[in-house]
Amino acid sequence: MCYTYAMENFSEWKKDGFKGERMIVLPTESFQEYVEHPQVRRLYLTDVGFFPNAAHHYRERKAGIEEYIFFYCTEGSGTIQIGSKQYILHENDAFCIPRYAPHCYYAHPEDPWSILWVHFKGTDVCYFPLEDRNIVHFSTEHAANRMHFLFDLLFRVLDGNYTLGNFIYISQVLSLILAETYDREKKGAAYEQNRHISDVIRYMYRHIGENLTLEQISREFDLSPSYLNAIFQKYTQHAPMNFFINLKMKQACRLLRTTDLYVYEVAQSLGYTDQYYFSRIFKNTVGISPKQYKNSDYFHYKE
Repeated sequence: MCYTYAMENFSEWKKDGFKGERMIVLPTESFQEYVEHPQVRRLYLTDVGFFPNAAHHYRERKAGIEEYIFFYCTEGSGTIQIGSKQYILHENDAFCIPRYAPHCYYAHPEDPWSILWVHFKGTDVCYFPLEDRNIVHFSTEHAANRMHFLFDLLFRVLDGNYTLGNFIYISQVLSLILAETYDREKKGAAYEQNRHISDVIRYMYRHIGENLTLEQISREFDLSPSYLNAIFQKYTQHAPMNFFINLKMKQACRLLRTTDLYVYEVAQSLGYTDQYYFSRIFKNTVGISPKQYKNSDYFHYKE
């Protein structure tokens, strides 16, 4: 669905001023020392607000602005236009306008949006896909509640004093908002694959003293061996059983360093009845023999 209106229709629309709105401009110019603090300069906001039921809301910036503009639509709908492309936001959609991108945005006339928004910049913006211009949808109630909670934290802290501690706190909350949007796992094929991997790895940890096979693990989770092998290679760069051996060898390293167990006892605790076979696998994985490892300061794997 696309909403298109003649630009002359916007002449009577509002730029600001909505019943129940909240808007805070942070005077970063007056607190430049805080902004340059290592924990603040990574991500810091300059403006934040909430426009509820923002009927006739319209804003146009032909040259863009130097901050990124993040929107989270809590209800209703509206349009963001960047160049010739339109992005329609509905309830629980988030979107970021890149810095310096010419744009305009406006509420739908019949179902005006309510939006939480923040202007921000910082050295860590490159770690988020802010230039991709993708709409991110929060499909669960829990995800939506987390976003409301994080914005509420911003407003609560900004209602307080302008201290370095509060600037640091705000920076951390802003980072959480972006991580919630772009990094937290979403439902879908990738989510299912990661869930399978996580479940299998937990199963491997619980059975680290056993000699599992790929077929056993596949039956346990009702997955085909080929699928299990493919997703492990994709996300861990290891075949499932090689990953399991690495877990065993890491556990062996812990036991060799933190207990008085003999090498053969460590081998037995991990399901190896042949101490010499265990030692060969350990050396191939870690780089030195178990005995050498136990009596040295060597901590690293030969991955």
